[in-house]
Parts: sequence; C-alpha cells; structure tokens
Amino acid sequence: MKNYNNSDNPEFLNNYLIHIKLVQMRSERTIQEYYLDIRLFLKFVQESRINSGKDIEDVDISRMTESDLKTITITDIYNFIFYASDERHNADKARYRKVSSLRSFFKYLTKVTHILEADPIKDIDVAVPKKALPKFLSLNESMRLLEASDSTDSKRDYCIITLFLNCGMRLSELVGINISDIDFYENRLRVLGKGNKERMVYLNSACVDALNNYLAIRRDDPKAANEPALFISNQKKRISKRRVQQIVENTLQAAGLDGKGITTHKLRHTAATLMYQYGDADVLTLKELLGHASVSTTEIYTHLSDDNVRAAVESNPLAKIKSENK
Repeated sequence: MKNYNNSDNPEFLNNYLIHIKLVQMRSERTIQEYYLDIRLFLKFVQESRINSGKDIEDVDISRMTESDLKTITITDIYNFIFYASDERHNADKARYRKVSSLRSFFKYLTKVTHILEADPIKDIDVAVPKKALPKFLSLNESMRLLEASDSTDSKRDYCIITLFLNCGMRLSELVGINISDIDFYENRLRVLGKGNKERMVYLNSACVDALNNYLAIRRDDPKAANEPALFISNQKKRISKRRVQQIVENTLQAAGLDGKGITTHKLRHTAATLMYQYGDADVLTLKELLGHASVSTTEIYTHLSDDNVRAAVESNPLAKIKSENK
C-alpha cells in the first residue's frame, strides 16, 4: 500500500493511512491489511445505504463524507461482521482482524481528528481466536537442515540457515543486515525489526563461525565491494526476500523436510522453541530476543516442555555446530 492518496478513497481514509504510516509507524503489511479491511467495511456501509445491487467490491466510496461516517452505528458493524462470516466465509482469525482494523480506524476518528464524538465500536466484544501452536523443526530435524546446507558449496546459504536457526530473526531483518551492522568484538549485530525498531541480536559461536567463513569469500569479491548488504545475490546486489525463501525451500527439500509447512518464519519459531526447550530461556528473555511488542505474543512458546539474552542464544543446542566444509 504505497499510495496514500488514492483517488478511489475518501479523503478521510487517505489521511488515516498517512497517520498510521508516519505517526504510528506501522509496517507496510499492516497498513495494507487495515486498508483492505476498512475499505471493505466502507463499501459495505455505502451499499447498505444505497442498495445499488452491485457487488461490494464495485461500490464507489470516493464521495463518502464525514457526514456519512457520523451515520455509522454499532448495528452496521455487527452486520459487517456477519457479512464477513456468512458471505465471505471468514474464519475467526480473519473476522477478529477486521474488528481490530476498525478499532484502529474509529479510534483515529474520535481521538485524533475528532470527526466522531462517539466510537461506535467501543462496546463490541469479539472473542480472541485461539492461537494455533507454531510449526517448528525438532532438534534432529534442525541438525539435518544444517547438514544439508553444509553439503553445498555456498557459505552464504549455510550462514543464512545458521542465523535463522540460532537467532530467531525475521526474514525482513535478515535481508536488511549490512556488514557494518556486525560487531565481532561484542559478537552481536543490529537488526531493524517491526515498526523500524532497532534491536541487538547476540551471536553464538556457530553464527560467528558461519559469518567469518562467508565474509572471507564476500570480501574477496571486487564486484561487491560497494554493496553494503551482508547477503548479496549473484548480481552483487542485496539479496531479495524471495531468493532467501527459495534457499530455505531448496535446503528443506535436500534435507527431506519439505512438505512439513516449514517457512522462513517457521525457522524463527524453531529457534525460539529450541531455546525455550533446551536453554532455560524464560518468556521475557524470548520476548526481548525475538523483538515482540507484547509478551502475549511470546507466550505461545510456553506450551513446550536466563540470565540474559546472550545466555539464551549461547544455550541454543545448535550453537556448537560449525561448517565442516571449510
């Protein structure tokens, strides 16, 4: 959702998108999700007023005004939730997200712009959907994945898999790492997480070893000398998210672990789970390590049976596994 002045939107919606981008510093993904939910809601409300018989997606909301917003009631919101469930077949999680999107929107309209005096959604109580247990690799499966990666000639790919499994970083965080972000004196690196929040990720010996082996090759490439990114493509540019996903997919297949629903994000779950299972890392430590905004997000790992964040990373059972392919 890069365009925040879409002529198909009413002005108040474009202004809201700008607000959550610049003031709340929401991620592009979150902005896109909120936008689609709110746009659909406005189209639903507009159609309920004019009864044009059009498909909801074809309803024009560009001329909606602040006066139209003031006619929205709690009944409209309940009808929209029912529509999402009955006609769009949204599951609990999708319906809950729509309500969350509308909460944000109406809070903006009442608390920031004061377009509305009363918040029509404030008395709506929607049950929080149960969180599914995260998919992750077992310790033996994780070791198989590392072995499969180590059997290739790519120090880069092995380093990528090692960082995912030991540090629990997000895909966007890994792709965004610059060489200058690495501090080998303190054995840590800086990553940019959700909401452009910086945090330090501590590196255990397996990570340091993998990084040194990769950088020995990376720094000898004169064509990549001016590229600040740590991980680069064959074109000597910052590696793309999709390419990293392909590397993980190919390695999973080589390890015989494809078909298990494991993604780059599931490797993040794997790192957190291994540290919780084997490293005596408590929930608050994992929250700090993973860069979660709320401990409730981290608590999902407590279904499995610290002194500090560095100790949690060092306790990862994969910390001592280093490349045999020197």
